[in-house]
Amino acid sequence: MESAGRTLVCSVLFLDIADYSQRPVAEQLQLKQAFNQALAAALEQVAPRDRIILDTGDGAAVTFMGDPEDALFAAMAMRDLAASVPVRLGVNLGPVRLVKDLNGQMNIIGDGINVAQRVMSFSRPGQLLVSRSFYEVVSCLSRDYATLFRHEGSRTDKHVRAHEVYAVVGATPAPKRLDQVEALAQSTPPGAAGWLTGSGPLGLRRSALLAAPLAFLLIIAGGVTARAMMPDEPAPKAAPGKQVVKPAAAASAAVTPPVAAPAGGGAAPPAGGGAAAPVEDARPPKKFVARVEKNAEKPGVEKPAAAPRGPGRLEVAVAPWGDVLVDGRNRGRAPPLLVLEVPAGSHKIEIRNSTSPAHVAQVEVKPGETVRIQHRFR
Repeated sequence: MESAGRTLVCSVLFLDIADYSQRPVAEQLQLKQAFNQALAAALEQVAPRDRIILDTGDGAAVTFMGDPEDALFAAMAMRDLAASVPVRLGVNLGPVRLVKDLNGQMNIIGDGINVAQRVMSFSRPGQLLVSRSFYEVVSCLSRDYATLFRHEGSRTDKHVRAHEVYAVVGATPAPKRLDQVEALAQSTPPGAAGWLTGSGPLGLRRSALLAAPLAFLLIIAGGVTARAMMPDEPAPKAAPGKQVVKPAAAASAAVTPPVAAPAGGGAAPPAGGGAAAPVEDARPPKKFVARVEKNAEKPGVEKPAAAPRGPGRLEVAVAPWGDVLVDGRNRGRAPPLLVLEVPAGSHKIEIRNSTSPAHVAQVEVKPGETVRIQHRFR
């Protein structure tokens, strides 16, 4: 192994079977077989190159070379799987050194594994305790992880060394690790298609939530179109004794042309010898004008669809963790995956991690579009 002879900071899970040496040999064999099967199942998700397992006879010590989350999930899985075995568990984050033993096999020495054994010795059968150093690192990765720990106080080992320990309570949480989040993001189609296939409120697909209002609008538009295509209602007949208002063309034709006045200043008699008829108003009534303007609209002509409007979305995935700032405003910490709704336009995205330089990106978000940002701090 390339790391042989080097000092590394690793997570160490130490386990043993309570009162193992006081049991008969036949019972020891059964317990050890059940212990080995449970441990193998708990370590299935950890690659062999990222772990080193030491058999201690009545238990085992597992060193995790990768993420501290591997040790947390494996320890919680072992605690749940080994319900029939009275196993005690302790986890520590500290320095270890990889060396080869007499058989040429890789071995672990150092304060990291020693403290893990001390923390394990404080636990009861079926209980998982972690050191303060491991708690301070893992609890900062996600808010979900911070709620898993309960402070148990200070314990003193046989060498008069004090240790702050924390108990891991509750069941194994839902997967929140960044590699699983990235796998989920890669399986989702990019762009608008990926946004439509995602889940919205109440677990419903966004495509179904978008189709409902569109169907309603189509029903309303169909009713308006059908109403516009219906023939106009006939004009009501005039009641006896009431004057009927004629349209502008008919009214102008009905006006009697003026007759020249006779000499002597007398009034000109009307044609036909009758009394002069009053001149009707040639302007059509307001209701008639409104009906003409309404009928002038051609039915069936669809208006051009409006351009998409509204905010866009940002999906931010960070490893191992980072504070996400949008235009200088802190919008949360990832992981878990952050899904932010932002106004359409240009935005400055800054991801900060206390151990590495900040990552800055300028993105352009269009209305209804999802922009995905992934970054891993080295």
